[in-house]
Amino acid sequence: MKKKDDLRMAASIRYDKKKDEAPRLTAKGLGILADKIIELARKHDVPIKEDPALVSILCRLDIDEEIPSELFRAIAEILAFVYSTNEQYREKLEESRL
Repeated sequence: MKKKDDLRMAASIRYDKKKDEAPRLTAKGLGILADKIIELARKHDVPIKEDPALVSILCRLDIDEEIPSELFRAIAEILAFVYSTNEQYREKLEESRL
């Protein structure tokens, strides 16, 4: 049996600047649930960033809870990663249409 520390962890966030004052936690899980979160993200082409320390902190929050301001820098780095990944995806899609 795996120890809790050996289990895969996953968390997802959402930020809609029109509706939210800060990013919110939308899902979290350990083990099989974490695998399902990651599987869904991949299925829907949602960028995945591995950051074990951050996911550990995010998993302490409640679902739909706003991300605390102390984590804004780390979340901003993730959002920059997501925006960059999405832009690269759009560019490749446009190139394939030419």
